[in-house]
Amino acid sequence: MDAVRDFSTPPQETGRTPVVQTWHLRKVYRTGFWLNQLIESLKGCDLSVYQGETFGLLGPNGAGKTTLLKTLLGIVRPTSGRAVLLGRPIGDISVKKRIGYLPENAYYYDFLTGWEFLELIANVFEIPRSVQKKRIPQLLELVGLAQSAAKKKQMRQYSKGMQQRIGMAQALINDPELVFLDEPMSGLDPMGRYQVREIILSLQKQGKTIFFNSHILSDVEQICDRIAILARGEIICMGSLEDILGRADVYQVVLKGGEEEKLHEWISGLTWENEYWHGQLQGDPKQFVLALESMDAQLISLNLARASLEEFFIRQLKEKGITSSQ
Repeated sequence: MDAVRDFSTPPQETGRTPVVQTWHLRKVYRTGFWLNQLIESLKGCDLSVYQGETFGLLGPNGAGKTTLLKTLLGIVRPTSGRAVLLGRPIGDISVKKRIGYLPENAYYYDFLTGWEFLELIANVFEIPRSVQKKRIPQLLELVGLAQSAAKKKQMRQYSKGMQQRIGMAQALINDPELVFLDEPMSGLDPMGRYQVREIILSLQKQGKTIFFNSHILSDVEQICDRIAILARGEIICMGSLEDILGRADVYQVVLKGGEEEKLHEWISGLTWENEYWHGQLQGDPKQFVLALESMDAQLISLNLARASLEEFFIRQLKEKGITSSQ
């Protein structure tokens, strides 16, 4: 695998418009009874996110992902460094109307219905009533809450998945150019994750720029154009999945039967699961297929694959000495 490039400064790519940029962004918190202890949550972060891409920020618990996101949104002030959103410094009020935000643990007025809640957020953005009448039904349809029962149900009766979807709708009520999502799949069952993933994919098709934090790597691998890994406040690598994981160059093998001792000569990581042998091929695929008969084995599948994002993620953390959640 090729080495990951050094991203000590945000890359500039010809023909691509950066909508999020940071330079040496740093955040230090004071803590303790006398506020005399310092915790460095962000350590000189540099990154760029380009127009129309879906960017995933990964990291273990306590890595600083939410702090970085809140700093970009102007909710938290940086200790040093600088950042721009949509060409304007962070905190610029004129940018607020052009971005959407879904917090990780959003608070909802639970006595309101989903429709009433979206009306409230639309009024905050001063969206005209005529526009609201068209946009709210469209958003409820997009997030799968268009049924009359869901629209009229108070949010205190919403499941976790429904709350996440109404939160996604409010993040889009102002038709933003840039959408920030903080752990959008957190706490959801597989169906809920699938629904949120489909919403993000639909936003991609509309040309929205999406920046989201997550620790569910399988979802990230499916939908992101580029990713960055944040660990202990530092961005330790960043790039497209092809940049980071490399091209597929390993064959995954599934076999039925065969002598284990002989199979080890050809296959690394050999495991037995559901009456089949699984592993990675070592050697020439053509020679391996010819040798199967002598091993008394039947080939079930032989697929070209690359290392998973999860494997790469764990390896990067271990290289930094991180072996458990913070």
